[in-house]
Amino acid sequence: MDAPTTTSADSGSGGGGGWFTPRKAPPAGASTDQETPSEGRKVTPIRPVGRPGPISDDHAETVPAQSAAPAAEATPSPQYASAAGTPPQQPGPHATARPHAAQHGQGSSPAHPPHSAPPAQAPTAPRAETTPRPAPAPEASPDARLIRRTLEEVGPDADKVTSYFYALLFVRHPELRPLFPASMDTQRDRLLKALLTAAEHADNKSVLVPYLKNLGRGHRKYGTQPEHYPAVGECLIGALTRYATTTWDQETEAAWVRTYTTISQVMIDASAADELRAPAWWYGEVVSHDLRTSDIAVVTVRPDQPYPFLAGQYTSLETPWWPRIWRHYSFASAPRSDGLLSFHVKAVPAGWVSNALVHRARPGDVIRLGPPSGSMTVDHSSDSGLLCLGGGTGIAPIKALVEDVAEHGQRRPVEVFYGARTDHDLYDIDTMLRLQQTHPWLAVRPIVDQQAHLQLPDAVREYGPWNEYDAYLSGPPGMIRNGVDALRDIGIPVDRIRHDSVEELVATGN
Repeated sequence: MDAPTTTSADSGSGGGGGWFTPRKAPPAGASTDQETPSEGRKVTPIRPVGRPGPISDDHAETVPAQSAAPAAEATPSPQYASAAGTPPQQPGPHATARPHAAQHGQGSSPAHPPHSAPPAQAPTAPRAETTPRPAPAPEASPDARLIRRTLEEVGPDADKVTSYFYALLFVRHPELRPLFPASMDTQRDRLLKALLTAAEHADNKSVLVPYLKNLGRGHRKYGTQPEHYPAVGECLIGALTRYATTTWDQETEAAWVRTYTTISQVMIDASAADELRAPAWWYGEVVSHDLRTSDIAVVTVRPDQPYPFLAGQYTSLETPWWPRIWRHYSFASAPRSDGLLSFHVKAVPAGWVSNALVHRARPGDVIRLGPPSGSMTVDHSSDSGLLCLGGGTGIAPIKALVEDVAEHGQRRPVEVFYGARTDHDLYDIDTMLRLQQTHPWLAVRPIVDQQAHLQLPDAVREYGPWNEYDAYLSGPPGMIRNGVDALRDIGIPVDRIRHDSVEELVATGN
């Protein structure tokens, strides 16, 4: 999701009365173009639903990540096979970011960063999530069947549902409007899409819970509070009630209430737990801006306090020129002793954040960073080789992974295929070749489409074998999809293929 529906960053022990009223969290140390809602059928009077039953979570997460709350950005998740069907488990785009709500009541960032945020803790390598091989789907629960029936009916009217949802939200709860970007065009679909995606996969707890936890943590930077969730939930039900005219009944409504209550509670609890160990966001001062091409820049920032992350992860950035607009970018290096963070940014058409970072940012400017996310990281307990495919600015996290292997002193083979359309697009090839000269276990193979008439995934098939390698992909969505197919075709198991969420890369458009 992409625009928060919540305000302050305290853990929030208040809870708006009603349907989706969350239980108390653990104590913590513009106008729109949407359709105007008519009164129509009133949603059942708000009533408490109670705390949903416990949810099993087999995927412990120890690294701060993005979040998903009632109106903020949708979190990418590294997927480990094809990008079909399941919601992201942990965020992970490479050259994109997203929107946020101001921490101090105004849209712009304060001129001077505060120093009262809780100290950040060193990250622990996340346990890699994997997408299992296709298997017979278990029988859906009664609630899941009702939810999917609703989704099938409203699918053809998705745009109308989205518009009506936001119209309800901003008319009934105008106090939430300032939490969204002034222009809704880039984020309009994200909140509702994330909610519906989560609901659709309500039965898949092993995937859904980590996804929701990431969303809950990530929404902290928007200032999301527990009491905002009921407002979003009621407007979600209101929009579905209006457009699911043939399938909606009391039983369906009850299923949606139960599901949304569970979804919101997981996010609220994750946010409260994360508040005890890390700030909601960091300030970062731009210390260098290296324009590599007319549309690609390497931006290096110094965070105002220690920023723990792992090579292969990503974060979200907000610039002072576009408050509440956040986009995801991967870290372009492994953690450094000087604490500096680098990002490779490509300006794209209509990319608000990317164009600002490439064409406007200069040393001395201050941006904001969300928490680190993603599990496209190296398992240093293994001696398997690494097969890395990086396209465009997707080479950034690949470079970070190479540095990470080098710092751990392991002589495990690392094969990097650096894809580009032209020589001009190989903007970081000199850096990669220097790394190759320094480390004999590293091989870097530039693949230029216009010269070899061969796309990156096809080139990988000509080398190998790759049976003993873990695969990492980072780049444009099309490259990732084709790359996953190619790797599976040559026998690499799906649980050894890691990449950022294709859906998220498409959604952010940056």
